[in-house]
Amino acid sequence: MIINLLNPIITHSSYKTMSDEEALEQYLLTQNVNYFNLLYDRYTNKVYSKCISMLKESELAEDATQEIFVKVLLSISKFSGKSKFSTWLYSVTYNYCIDIIRKGKKEIIVSLEDNTKLDLEDDGMLDAEIMETNVFRLKQVLGLMNVEDKSILMMKYQDDLSIKEICDVMEKTESAVKMKILRAKERFLKIYQENYSRSG
Repeated sequence: MIINLLNPIITHSSYKTMSDEEALEQYLLTQNVNYFNLLYDRYTNKVYSKCISMLKESELAEDATQEIFVKVLLSISKFSGKSKFSTWLYSVTYNYCIDIIRKGKKEIIVSLEDNTKLDLEDDGMLDAEIMETNVFRLKQVLGLMNVEDKSILMMKYQDDLSIKEICDVMEKTESAVKMKILRAKERFLKIYQENYSRSG
């Protein structure tokens, strides 16, 4: 990698295509901000999208996105590499938004995109029932759930994170995460049945 220390412009032809881990390694080695900017450009829209889905206010989400990247920049040397950079960034984003919600002492409605992707990885009966829920009702039910339950269902079904990745985000064991997912799905179906069982 060729770095001009007087004018730190990256001249390597594969700069834009390097992996997150390579960009992170080069940033830590050289302190060339262009490597961090590469990661920022790559993930800023995804972080903002996650913030707006949890916080539901554009200005709040914009401020949160900037604060999250400042937080990442200040703590990036602590990144252990045990998980993917994207998973670590998701963890910082998730926890930052959860803190904002808790400090605000209010529940924020988390919305699912219309192309919500569900799978049958586990708990087949519960997943099958959730899959049969139409998108409008899905959003309505999620709006009645507490933020922790909504967030873990979002991670599993919308963000398509693996159990291991959810463990990394929540800093919990695999068995604890699986139990939280199961309980969240049970509460989802209970709320759904209470509100829609008679309406067909």
